[in-house]
Amino acid sequence: MLRIRVLGPIGAELAGTPLRLSKSRHRELLGILAAARGRTVSTQRLVDELWEDAPSGAVGAVRTFIGELRRILEPDRPPRTPPTVLLTVGGGYSLRLGADDVDLWRVEQDAEAAAGLEPAARERVLAAALGQWRGTAFEEFGTRPWAMAERARIAELRATTVEQLADARLQLDRPQEVLALLDAHIGEHPWREEGWRLLALALYRTARQADALALLSRARAALRQDLGLDPGHRLAELEQRILRQDPALDLASGPVPGADAAPDDGGSLLARTAAAASGTGTRAQLESVAGLLPVLAVSGSVRLAAEQRLAAIAAAEQFGDPELAARVIGGFEVPGSWTRSDDPAQSAAVVDAALRTLRILPSGASARVRARLLATIAMESRGTADRLAEAVEPEQIARQLNDPALLCFALSARYQQTFSTAGLAAARARIGAEIAALAVEAELPTFEIQGRLIRMQALCALDDLAAAEQEADLIDALAVRFDRGLAMVFTGWFRWTFRQGPPPPDGDEMPGFRTGLPALAELTAAVRAGTELPDGDFGPYEPWVRALLLARSGRLAQARAALDVLPEPPRGLLLEVFWFLTGLAAVETGHRDAVRRAHRALLPAAGERAAGSAAIDLGPIRLLLARLR
Repeated sequence: MLRIRVLGPIGAELAGTPLRLSKSRHRELLGILAAARGRTVSTQRLVDELWEDAPSGAVGAVRTFIGELRRILEPDRPPRTPPTVLLTVGGGYSLRLGADDVDLWRVEQDAEAAAGLEPAARERVLAAALGQWRGTAFEEFGTRPWAMAERARIAELRATTVEQLADARLQLDRPQEVLALLDAHIGEHPWREEGWRLLALALYRTARQADALALLSRARAALRQDLGLDPGHRLAELEQRILRQDPALDLASGPVPGADAAPDDGGSLLARTAAAASGTGTRAQLESVAGLLPVLAVSGSVRLAAEQRLAAIAAAEQFGDPELAARVIGGFEVPGSWTRSDDPAQSAAVVDAALRTLRILPSGASARVRARLLATIAMESRGTADRLAEAVEPEQIARQLNDPALLCFALSARYQQTFSTAGLAAARARIGAEIAALAVEAELPTFEIQGRLIRMQALCALDDLAAAEQEADLIDALAVRFDRGLAMVFTGWFRWTFRQGPPPPDGDEMPGFRTGLPALAELTAAVRAGTELPDGDFGPYEPWVRALLLARSGRLAQARAALDVLPEPPRGLLLEVFWFLTGLAAVETGHRDAVRRAHRALLPAAGERAAGSAAIDLGPIRLLLARLR
């Protein structure tokens, strides 16, 4: 009677009635457990997956969420009776359901069973399996680490299911249905040669020989343009057979011609990257794949692009050609508008690869290659290391070369290194203005959006909210025009914080917004309003919040002890906010050393607001400086 859905938005229904999973944590837990396919998931792993920086009460919170989820999934279970669906097993939890009860499990079972069936039965099973999808798998949590590998695997499963269904329908002499099935498929997966081949064959069998040949020509152009590859032998063979009108192509009752041939290497983007990594691919192939990754990132598939970026870098290093490695490492020209890396470990791996390559880069290497490599080091070191020197040199190179795209990328890296002290909003505003102007002239919409985002944030710190709002309006227009939805997360937060707008988007794609920021926003709003401070899940921001919460609850000794060991805040958009909260706690506890530290840190920002993120606002810094003095 219970059905779990994860092939699209995560949901559940009981006897056909949808169950109310109102909390995102409930939905995420259900997704993690469904992805485990009945295996036990330890409590510690759940903590690690749910929080990037787990709070002290994370284990208790998981147990609370599990208890709530059990009541939702089994609403009629009598009190004090053991659950039958979401079980405690050892030190973790598992879903105990049949394969038919979870859409993902059923699809996997059906895909495996279909392999040994006759065409008619195979067609029915595969069509039913395809009907289970209502969107992309784990849709709401697509950029969460636990979901990324699963989503890639499930996307491959769906694409294979589509192609096998098309194959079955061709064998059943139903080519018209194949046309409708594969038309969108090749648009979504232009590097899957099997989709092109089956669609061309369906066109031929509907007496559209010219269209079939035109399609194969499109396939050849797409593969060469996007991946630097010629079509595989099956596509080339089909084209020749269509040209000579091979009678075997009309035998709809027999196997689809070419279906039994061994798959071409590089049937998908992942396979092509793997081929390059194993040394069987070409340099052009690897660089073409790497060139697709920024497109993926700016269109919203940030996590997927980042994962494939590491694979491409590893493959490039295996060639033993430092200039090739430098081009692949430095070719990810995706601007960063949040000063905390989405994945610090991955950023560190990119920086390590860039430094290795820089050390062995020939003296005669292209200046552009060196500039991109240095800018990448500065970009990926944001919030963790002083890389201003690495940011300045590529900017100088770009200006000498008069290369606006390279200069935008270099300035973007320079921006990430403008947090060495508080009070640098004016410098960031100038960088943002230059990036936006360059991008308009060179028709680089992604960099124009970033330049305006930098300006919007800096103008909030400079207390020019009217100008910041003008930038927000321009950003939204660009985001709609060029399909850059992530940019509207930033403007949504601006309007909510400064213009009493609606609640901002969740920002699930970006850990900087997803983890801790909502709780921090509630606390800082209460600080401004002078009301009781709410506690919450502050994630990575916890250390700079806790001392003030302890002080306001009367636990002064504990608050002073917290200030004793409080580290320097990370160098980023929330630098002034964290020093502001530290200063408040220091004043309220009489911690003179912390008072001196906060005063010294905030003095350069005396003319600014603690609002440089355009999402969190603590008001004019001069007011706190007066109290600190």
